[in-house]
Amino acid sequence: MGAPEQTRARDFTLGVEEEYQIVDPQTFGLAQRAEPLLSNAAMSGGGAHPELNLSQVEISTVVCNTLDEVRSELVRSRKELRVAAEAVGVQIAAAGTHPFSHWLDQNVTPTSRYLAMERDYAQLVREHIVFGFHVHVGIGDAEVALKTMERAAVWLPPLIALAANSPFWLGRDTGFASYRTDMCDRWPTGGVPQSFRSRAEYERLVEQLIATGSIKDETEIYWDVRPSARWDTLEFRVTDVCSSIDEAVMVTGLIRATAQHCHDQTVGGAPPDLPRLELARAAKWRAARYGINDTLIDLHEGIAGPAPDVIEDHLVRLRPYLEANDDWDEVTTLVRATLRDGTGADRQRRSFRRTGRLEGVVEAIVNETLAD
Repeated sequence: MGAPEQTRARDFTLGVEEEYQIVDPQTFGLAQRAEPLLSNAAMSGGGAHPELNLSQVEISTVVCNTLDEVRSELVRSRKELRVAAEAVGVQIAAAGTHPFSHWLDQNVTPTSRYLAMERDYAQLVREHIVFGFHVHVGIGDAEVALKTMERAAVWLPPLIALAANSPFWLGRDTGFASYRTDMCDRWPTGGVPQSFRSRAEYERLVEQLIATGSIKDETEIYWDVRPSARWDTLEFRVTDVCSSIDEAVMVTGLIRATAQHCHDQTVGGAPPDLPRLELARAAKWRAARYGINDTLIDLHEGIAGPAPDVIEDHLVRLRPYLEANDDWDEVTTLVRATLRDGTGADRQRRSFRRTGRLEGVVEAIVNETLAD
Protein backbone atom coordinates (compact mmCIF):
# COMPACT_ATOMS: atom_id res chain seq x y z
CA MET A 1 0.00 0.00 0.00
CA GLY A 2 1.30 3.45 -0.89
CA ALA A 3 1.87 6.20 1.66
CA PRO A 4 -1.27 8.23 2.41
CA GLU A 5 -1.58 11.69 0.93
CA GLN A 6 -0.96 13.45 4.24
CA THR A 7 2.58 12.05 4.37
CA ARG A 8 3.85 14.21 1.52
CA ALA A 9 7.33 15.51 2.28
CA ARG A 10 6.39 19.19 2.36
CA ASP A 11 4.08 18.49 5.30
CA PHE A 12 6.99 17.02 7.30
CA THR A 13 9.64 19.70 7.19
CA LEU A 14 13.22 19.03 8.24
CA GLY A 15 15.74 20.89 10.35
CA VAL A 16 19.14 19.43 11.17
CA GLU A 17 21.67 20.23 13.92
CA GLU A 18 25.25 18.97 13.88
CA GLU A 19 27.70 19.21 16.78
CA TYR A 20 31.38 19.45 15.79
CA GLN A 21 34.65 18.97 17.58
CA ILE A 22 37.12 21.86 17.45
CA VAL A 23 40.61 20.42 16.99
CA ASP A 24 44.16 21.68 16.84
CA PRO A 25 45.54 21.00 13.32
CA GLN A 26 49.00 20.19 14.69
CA THR A 27 48.21 17.88 17.62
CA PHE A 28 44.69 16.87 16.51
CA GLY A 29 43.59 17.19 20.14
CA LEU A 30 40.52 19.15 21.16
CA ALA A 31 41.02 22.92 21.19
CA GLN A 32 38.96 25.23 23.41
CA ARG A 33 38.43 27.86 20.75
CA ALA A 34 34.66 28.03 20.41
CA GLU A 35 34.45 31.69 21.42
CA PRO A 36 36.90 33.12 18.84
CA LEU A 37 35.61 30.71 16.20
CA LEU A 38 32.03 31.84 16.68
CA SER A 39 33.05 35.50 16.85
CA ASN A 40 34.77 35.08 13.49
CA ALA A 41 32.04 32.99 11.84
CA ALA A 42 30.06 34.63 9.06
CA MET A 43 27.33 32.02 8.83
CA SER A 44 24.27 32.20 6.62
CA GLY A 45 21.22 29.98 7.05
CA GLY A 46 20.56 28.67 10.53
CA GLY A 47 23.92 29.80 11.90
CA ALA A 48 26.43 28.44 14.42
CA HIS A 49 26.06 28.36 18.18
CA PRO A 50 27.99 27.58 21.37
CA GLU A 51 27.48 24.23 23.02
CA LEU A 52 28.14 22.60 26.38
CA ASN A 53 31.92 22.86 26.28
CA LEU A 54 34.48 25.21 24.75
CA SER A 55 35.83 22.62 22.32
CA GLN A 56 32.45 22.17 20.66
CA VAL A 57 30.24 24.13 18.29
CA GLU A 58 26.83 23.43 16.79
CA ILE A 59 25.32 24.42 13.45
CA SER A 60 21.67 24.38 12.51
CA THR A 61 20.14 24.37 9.05
CA VAL A 62 17.23 26.42 7.83
CA VAL A 63 13.91 24.60 7.49
CA CYS A 64 14.20 22.17 4.57
CA ASN A 65 11.68 20.24 2.50
CA THR A 66 13.93 17.81 0.63
CA LEU A 67 17.08 15.80 1.23
CA ASP A 68 18.77 17.83 -1.52
CA GLU A 69 18.12 20.95 0.55
CA VAL A 70 19.51 19.26 3.67
CA ARG A 71 22.63 18.23 1.76
CA SER A 72 23.16 21.74 0.42
CA GLU A 73 22.72 23.22 3.89
CA LEU A 74 25.25 20.84 5.45
CA VAL A 75 27.80 21.43 2.69
CA ARG A 76 27.40 25.20 3.06
CA SER A 77 27.54 25.13 6.86
CA ARG A 78 30.66 22.99 6.99
CA LYS A 79 32.42 25.14 4.39
CA GLU A 80 31.54 28.39 6.16
CA LEU A 81 32.60 27.02 9.52
CA ARG A 82 35.84 25.71 8.03
CA VAL A 83 36.72 29.22 6.86
CA ALA A 84 36.02 30.62 10.33
CA ALA A 85 37.96 27.82 12.02
CA GLU A 86 41.04 28.21 9.84
CA ALA A 87 41.06 31.95 10.52
CA VAL A 88 41.58 31.24 14.23
CA GLY A 89 44.00 28.36 13.70
CA VAL A 90 41.75 25.32 14.24
CA GLN A 91 39.78 22.70 12.30
CA ILE A 92 36.38 21.09 12.76
CA ALA A 93 35.72 17.36 12.97
CA ALA A 94 32.45 15.41 12.98
CA ALA A 95 32.51 12.29 15.16
CA GLY A 96 30.54 11.19 18.21
CA THR A 97 33.54 11.23 20.57
CA HIS A 98 37.10 12.50 20.37
CA PRO A 99 39.47 9.51 20.23
CA PHE A 100 41.99 10.65 22.83
CA SER A 101 41.49 14.11 24.37
CA HIS A 102 40.61 13.93 28.07
CA TRP A 103 37.58 15.54 29.63
CA LEU A 104 39.83 16.85 32.43
CA ASP A 105 41.38 19.23 29.90
CA GLN A 106 38.03 20.67 28.75
CA ASN A 107 35.97 23.46 30.27
CA VAL A 108 32.25 24.08 30.27
CA THR A 109 31.13 27.06 28.20
CA PRO A 110 30.75 29.91 30.75
CA THR A 111 27.11 30.83 30.12
CA SER A 112 24.61 30.92 32.97
CA ARG A 113 22.78 27.90 31.57
CA TYR A 114 25.80 25.66 31.15
CA LEU A 115 27.39 26.68 34.45
CA ALA A 116 24.10 25.88 36.20
CA MET A 117 24.08 22.49 34.50
CA GLU A 118 27.60 21.83 35.77
CA ARG A 119 26.51 22.72 39.31
CA ASP A 120 23.46 20.47 39.06
CA TYR A 121 24.89 17.48 37.21
CA ALA A 122 28.52 17.74 38.37
CA GLN A 123 30.80 15.05 36.95
CA LEU A 124 28.19 13.98 34.42
CA VAL A 125 28.48 17.33 32.64
CA ARG A 126 32.28 17.45 32.91
CA GLU A 127 32.66 14.08 31.21
CA HIS A 128 30.01 14.74 28.57
CA ILE A 129 32.37 15.47 25.68
CA VAL A 130 30.17 13.97 22.97
CA PHE A 131 28.82 15.16 19.64
CA GLY A 132 25.40 14.35 18.24
CA PHE A 133 23.19 14.72 15.19
CA HIS A 134 19.64 15.96 15.73
CA VAL A 135 16.82 15.94 13.19
CA HIS A 136 13.64 17.97 13.70
CA VAL A 137 10.60 16.72 11.78
CA GLY A 138 7.69 19.12 11.51
CA ILE A 139 4.47 17.83 13.11
CA GLY A 140 2.01 20.60 13.92
CA ASP A 141 -0.41 18.73 16.19
CA ALA A 142 1.12 18.44 19.67
CA GLU A 143 -1.02 15.43 20.66
CA VAL A 144 -0.14 13.55 17.48
CA ALA A 145 3.54 14.43 17.86
CA LEU A 146 3.60 12.88 21.34
CA LYS A 147 2.00 9.64 20.14
CA THR A 148 4.34 9.60 17.16
CA MET A 149 7.26 9.87 19.59
CA GLU A 150 6.29 6.82 21.64
CA ARG A 151 5.86 4.66 18.52
CA ALA A 152 9.32 5.65 17.27
CA ALA A 153 11.14 3.56 19.90
CA VAL A 154 10.93 0.39 17.79
CA TRP A 155 12.71 2.13 14.90
CA LEU A 156 15.76 3.48 16.74
CA PRO A 157 18.29 0.58 16.82
CA PRO A 158 18.95 0.53 13.04
CA LEU A 159 19.50 4.30 13.11
CA ILE A 160 22.04 3.98 15.93
CA ALA A 161 23.85 1.16 14.13
CA LEU A 162 24.05 2.86 10.73
CA ALA A 163 25.25 6.19 12.19
CA ALA A 164 27.69 4.68 14.73
CA ASN A 165 30.77 6.92 14.82
CA SER A 166 32.32 6.88 18.30
CA PRO A 167 34.47 3.79 18.97
CA PHE A 168 37.36 5.50 20.80
CA TRP A 169 37.37 7.28 24.18
CA LEU A 170 40.29 8.55 26.28
CA GLY A 171 42.85 6.88 24.02
CA ARG A 172 41.28 3.42 24.04
CA ASP A 173 39.02 1.40 21.79
CA THR A 174 35.85 1.06 23.87
CA GLY A 175 34.60 -2.00 22.02
CA PHE A 176 31.47 0.00 21.16
CA ALA A 177 30.56 1.23 17.71
CA SER A 178 28.74 4.16 19.35
CA TYR A 179 30.14 4.81 22.81
CA ARG A 180 28.40 8.19 22.78
CA THR A 181 25.07 6.33 23.00
CA ASP A 182 26.14 4.68 26.25
CA MET A 183 27.26 8.04 27.67
CA CYS A 184 24.00 9.77 26.77
CA ASP A 185 22.00 7.10 28.59
CA ARG A 186 23.59 8.19 31.87
CA TRP A 187 21.40 11.29 32.10
CA PRO A 188 18.42 11.03 34.48
CA THR A 189 16.10 12.31 31.76
CA GLY A 190 17.78 10.46 28.88
CA GLY A 191 17.04 7.27 27.02
CA VAL A 192 13.97 5.73 25.43
CA PRO A 193 10.81 7.85 25.88
CA GLN A 194 7.79 6.37 27.61
CA SER A 195 4.12 6.33 26.67
CA PHE A 196 1.70 9.14 27.58
CA ARG A 197 -2.09 9.06 27.50
CA SER A 198 -2.24 12.69 26.42
CA ARG A 199 -0.26 15.88 25.94
CA ALA A 200 -1.67 17.06 29.27
CA GLU A 201 -0.07 14.07 31.00
CA TYR A 202 3.28 14.92 29.40
CA GLU A 203 2.97 18.55 30.51
CA ARG A 204 2.18 17.42 34.06
CA LEU A 205 5.36 15.35 34.05
CA VAL A 206 7.39 18.36 32.93
CA GLU A 207 5.81 20.44 35.71
CA GLN A 208 6.63 17.73 38.29
CA LEU A 209 10.22 17.47 37.12
CA ILE A 210 10.61 21.24 37.44
CA ALA A 211 8.81 21.40 40.79
CA THR A 212 10.99 18.65 42.26
CA GLY A 213 14.18 20.36 41.09
CA SER A 214 14.94 17.53 38.67
CA ILE A 215 15.20 19.86 35.67
CA LYS A 216 15.29 23.63 35.18
CA ASP A 217 12.98 23.58 32.17
CA GLU A 218 11.70 21.37 29.35
CA THR A 219 14.96 21.63 27.39
CA GLU A 220 16.61 19.39 30.00
CA ILE A 221 14.57 16.40 28.86
CA TYR A 222 17.09 14.47 26.79
CA TRP A 223 15.10 11.52 25.48
CA ASP A 224 16.19 9.84 22.25
CA VAL A 225 13.12 11.40 20.65
CA ARG A 226 11.35 14.36 22.23
CA PRO A 227 8.83 17.09 21.44
CA SER A 228 10.74 20.28 20.78
CA ALA A 229 10.34 22.91 23.47
CA ARG A 230 10.64 25.67 20.83
CA TRP A 231 9.21 24.44 17.53
CA ASP A 232 6.27 22.40 16.26
CA THR A 233 8.61 19.50 15.65
CA LEU A 234 9.56 16.09 16.91
CA GLU A 235 13.31 15.97 17.55
CA PHE A 236 15.24 12.75 16.95
CA ARG A 237 18.54 13.00 18.87
CA VAL A 238 19.64 9.39 19.12
CA THR A 239 22.53 9.24 16.62
CA ASP A 240 26.19 10.21 16.55
CA VAL A 241 27.15 13.08 14.29
CA CYS A 242 28.26 11.65 10.94
CA SER A 243 31.66 12.45 9.43
CA SER A 244 30.25 11.91 5.95
CA ILE A 245 27.54 14.18 4.59
CA ASP A 246 26.20 11.19 2.64
CA GLU A 247 25.57 9.39 5.92
CA ALA A 248 23.96 12.47 7.46
CA VAL A 249 21.56 12.65 4.50
CA MET A 250 20.87 8.91 4.80
CA VAL A 251 19.98 9.21 8.48
CA THR A 252 17.80 12.27 7.85
CA GLY A 253 15.82 10.45 5.17
CA LEU A 254 15.28 7.42 7.38
CA ILE A 255 14.19 9.57 10.31
CA ARG A 256 11.61 11.50 8.31
CA ALA A 257 10.14 8.30 6.88
CA THR A 258 10.03 6.83 10.39
CA ALA A 259 8.21 9.90 11.72
CA GLN A 260 5.72 9.75 8.84
CA HIS A 261 5.03 6.06 9.40
CA CYS A 262 4.48 6.54 13.14
CA HIS A 263 2.39 9.65 12.49
CA ASP A 264 0.08 7.80 10.11
CA GLN A 265 -0.33 4.91 12.54
CA THR A 266 -1.36 7.46 15.16
CA VAL A 267 -3.89 9.39 13.09
CA GLY A 268 -5.20 6.15 11.59
CA GLY A 269 -5.97 4.78 15.04
CA ALA A 270 -3.72 1.73 14.80
CA PRO A 271 -3.04 0.26 18.25
CA PRO A 272 0.53 1.04 19.32
CA ASP A 273 2.91 -1.92 19.24
CA LEU A 274 5.24 -0.77 21.99
CA PRO A 275 8.05 -3.02 23.19
CA ARG A 276 8.84 -3.61 26.83
CA LEU A 277 11.25 -0.95 28.04
CA GLU A 278 13.77 -3.64 28.99
CA LEU A 279 13.82 -5.03 25.45
CA ALA A 280 13.95 -1.56 23.87
CA ARG A 281 16.96 -0.70 26.04
CA ALA A 282 18.65 -4.00 25.22
CA ALA A 283 18.10 -3.43 21.50
CA LYS A 284 19.51 0.06 21.71
CA TRP A 285 22.54 -1.14 23.69
CA ARG A 286 23.26 -3.90 21.16
CA ALA A 287 23.10 -1.43 18.27
CA ALA A 288 25.55 0.86 20.07
CA ARG A 289 27.86 -1.99 21.01
CA TYR A 290 28.17 -3.73 17.65
CA GLY A 291 26.86 -1.32 15.03
CA ILE A 292 26.22 -3.25 11.82
CA ASN A 293 28.77 -5.98 12.56
CA ASP A 294 26.70 -8.44 14.59
CA THR A 295 23.02 -9.03 15.24
CA LEU A 296 20.40 -6.35 15.84
CA ILE A 297 17.18 -6.83 17.77
CA ASP A 298 14.18 -6.27 15.52
CA LEU A 299 11.72 -4.67 17.93
CA HIS A 300 8.86 -5.12 15.47
CA GLU A 301 9.21 -8.89 15.77
CA GLY A 302 10.98 -9.22 19.12
CA ILE A 303 13.78 -11.31 17.63
CA ALA A 304 17.47 -10.88 16.81
CA GLY A 305 18.88 -11.25 13.33
CA PRO A 306 21.97 -10.30 11.32
CA ALA A 307 22.20 -6.51 11.19
CA PRO A 308 22.02 -6.27 7.37
CA ASP A 309 18.83 -8.36 7.33
CA VAL A 310 17.16 -6.32 10.08
CA ILE A 311 18.11 -3.10 8.30
CA GLU A 312 16.80 -4.36 4.94
CA ASP A 313 13.49 -5.26 6.63
CA HIS A 314 13.50 -1.76 8.11
CA LEU A 315 13.79 -0.31 4.60
CA VAL A 316 10.94 -2.46 3.32
CA ARG A 317 8.64 -1.18 6.08
CA LEU A 318 9.55 2.42 5.27
CA ARG A 319 9.45 2.04 1.49
CA PRO A 320 6.02 3.66 0.92
CA TYR A 321 7.18 6.79 2.73
CA LEU A 322 10.62 6.93 1.16
CA GLU A 323 9.02 6.58 -2.27
CA ALA A 324 6.40 9.24 -1.50
CA ASN A 325 9.26 11.60 -0.61
CA ASP A 326 11.25 10.67 -3.75
CA ASP A 327 13.97 9.45 -1.36
CA TRP A 328 13.89 5.69 -1.97
CA ASP A 329 16.71 5.45 -4.51
CA GLU A 330 19.06 7.79 -2.66
CA VAL A 331 18.48 6.42 0.82
CA THR A 332 18.66 2.75 -0.15
CA THR A 333 21.84 3.38 -2.14
CA LEU A 334 23.44 5.09 0.87
CA VAL A 335 22.25 2.44 3.34
CA ARG A 336 23.62 -0.38 1.20
CA ALA A 337 26.91 1.46 0.73
CA THR A 338 27.21 1.70 4.52
CA LEU A 339 26.42 -2.01 4.91
CA ARG A 340 29.06 -2.79 2.28
CA ASP A 341 31.81 -0.35 3.26
CA GLY A 342 31.23 0.11 6.99
CA THR A 343 30.12 2.88 9.33
CA GLY A 344 32.07 5.84 10.61
CA ALA A 345 33.18 3.67 13.54
CA ASP A 346 34.50 1.05 11.12
CA ARG A 347 36.41 3.71 9.19
CA GLN A 348 37.94 5.08 12.40
CA ARG A 349 39.19 1.63 13.34
CA ARG A 350 40.60 1.11 9.85
CA SER A 351 42.41 4.44 10.12
CA PHE A 352 43.94 3.34 13.41
CA ARG A 353 45.05 0.01 12.00
CA ARG A 354 46.58 1.80 9.02
CA THR A 355 48.40 4.56 10.91
CA GLY A 356 48.83 3.11 14.39
CA ARG A 357 48.07 6.58 15.78
CA LEU A 358 44.87 8.07 17.13
CA GLU A 359 46.07 11.41 15.76
CA GLY A 360 45.82 9.77 12.35
CA VAL A 361 42.24 8.82 13.12
CA VAL A 362 41.35 12.44 13.91
CA GLU A 363 43.12 13.65 10.77
CA ALA A 364 41.00 11.26 8.70
CA ILE A 365 37.83 12.49 10.44
CA VAL A 366 38.77 16.11 9.69
CA ASN A 367 39.39 15.29 6.04
CA GLU A 368 36.07 13.49 5.71
CA THR A 369 34.18 16.24 7.53
CA LEU A 370 35.52 18.85 5.13
CA ALA A 371 35.24 16.81 1.93
CA ASP A 372 32.97 18.37 -0.70
